[in-house]
Amino acid sequence: MIPEHAPFSPDQRQALNGLLAGFDPSQRWWLGGFLSASSGTPAVAAAPASKTPLTVLYGTESGNSEALAAQTVKAAKKKGFKAVLKNMADCQPVDLEKVENLLVIVSTWGEGDPPEAAEEFYKSLMESEADFSKVKFSVCALGDTSYERFCETGKQVDARLEKLGGQRIAPRVDCDVDYEELSDQWVEAAFKALAPEPVAAAPVAFAAPAVAGVEYGKKKPFPSELLDKVLLNGEGSMKETWHYEFSLEGSGLVYQPGDALAVVAKNAPDMVEGILSAAKLTGNEEVVLKGGETKVLADALREDLEITVLSKAILKKLLAVAPSDKLQALLGDESKEELKSYLWGRWIADAVRDFAPNGLKADELVSIFRKMPPRLYSIASSPLAHPDEVHLTIASVRYEFDGQPRKGVASTYLADLVEKGGEVELFVQPNKNFRLPASDETPIIMVGPGTGVAPFRSFVEHRGESGSNGGSWLIFGDQRYSYDFLYQLEWQDHLASGALSKLDVAFSRDQPEKVYVQDKMREKAAELYQWLQKGAHFYVCGDASRMAHDVHEALLDIVEQEGGMSREEATEYVAQLKKEKRYQRDVY
Repeated sequence: MIPEHAPFSPDQRQALNGLLAGFDPSQRWWLGGFLSASSGTPAVAAAPASKTPLTVLYGTESGNSEALAAQTVKAAKKKGFKAVLKNMADCQPVDLEKVENLLVIVSTWGEGDPPEAAEEFYKSLMESEADFSKVKFSVCALGDTSYERFCETGKQVDARLEKLGGQRIAPRVDCDVDYEELSDQWVEAAFKALAPEPVAAAPVAFAAPAVAGVEYGKKKPFPSELLDKVLLNGEGSMKETWHYEFSLEGSGLVYQPGDALAVVAKNAPDMVEGILSAAKLTGNEEVVLKGGETKVLADALREDLEITVLSKAILKKLLAVAPSDKLQALLGDESKEELKSYLWGRWIADAVRDFAPNGLKADELVSIFRKMPPRLYSIASSPLAHPDEVHLTIASVRYEFDGQPRKGVASTYLADLVEKGGEVELFVQPNKNFRLPASDETPIIMVGPGTGVAPFRSFVEHRGESGSNGGSWLIFGDQRYSYDFLYQLEWQDHLASGALSKLDVAFSRDQPEKVYVQDKMREKAAELYQWLQKGAHFYVCGDASRMAHDVHEALLDIVEQEGGMSREEATEYVAQLKKEKRYQRDVY
């Protein structure tokens, strides 16, 4: 096939690909067509062979499902399938009734929820009576074993497709954050099931030209220099929020406002020492990691493995190497609440001490861990304002459990272990579900308390650099004005320049009654609704457990009140905002 980067228009590339699909190696090229190998006369190209149709459907939160789906489509085309890519956000279950072959890749967000952009499709599928009896399907579920309802969305979609009559052609796979190997096996199994015989006349593939230098990304993170780090909270604050600036010079990495940056962290020395002590090991032992690499245990614990986050999946692995009646009982169906209580606040080292008091062998210890997953943070800078740089806004996670200090792995890795001039491995994670409007003239309303303000710093910088005339309204909240007004001077500069049109703030601890961002929304209900009626896009970033829900409820109240609607009508109005991508959330 003609590579996508070749200097041809889409129509030219399509025509050439059609011609090449009928190419026979026994023939020779001439400018107008083929020369017959035997006669040297022009030969008519054979018609392209019929291809097996394939639809790859995805639902994504952080972008992993979308990236995997795109890779699957690309691989399918190389195999000779006529493959198309569909987003759950852009279709309904009834649209898929006539699909012959369907591969579904969907992630689970939080405690068993579907991705934000796939909520409507998921709900419709669960309620649908569509006829999938002619659909052959398979599901790849992405999730995180640190959550109790691991891969729940994928499991539900898989079961529902079967109930609606679909024919499962390859078993569902449930992938953890390190999903590449298992998803590759799923793709190959699905392709084989859909085309057990060799696929007819796969197109001839041209080798892409070699690219100079190294291509950085998830498989090879970029070793970035930390250019600067600044503590944003004032003395006396209860919080520890840092502003980090990283160099992208020479990386080839690009990003847009709304994207995330993945940080590949390392475990702190005290974390490593804690797990070694619990397992009664020295750290000098040699271990073989998944993939075959041999390493000194202490180095593997520091650089390669997630050694703190405790989950049910980890406890099951611990039970396999250290049988325990007590742990067996804790994992039983009748002990769900007891298990939930046990998991809260504890680290893996605590479980090893509790259930493997005699310690573990080095290979047994390594077997219970998963690969260290990268941590995703909303980018807090515009590439227009800071060429060859990317900025983050991160709150250091620190707390106590049972009198012992505990901390977040990545947030304190950056705060405690990396100094200015140090090196951090990172890559860009696109987020197509959190984007500025296509037109700079479109007004935007941004609700971002605490570190949720990060992407809105990026938005406002970008609009300032591009000379936008669209209105920009930021609603920011935190604990105290004197200590926690993140980027205060910058917002004042943006107000003066016009890049930011309006700023409302809510500092919850500065008065006897708590005031939050949703309260500020209600105070300005009439104006907020007017902005929406004028076509404004509404954005929310920050805490998913409470804030995002409270903001959503406030938005419904405002639409109902100011629009003179019933609750049902207001709900439909807000749902339509989501469909039009005018209501976008980046919550965690």
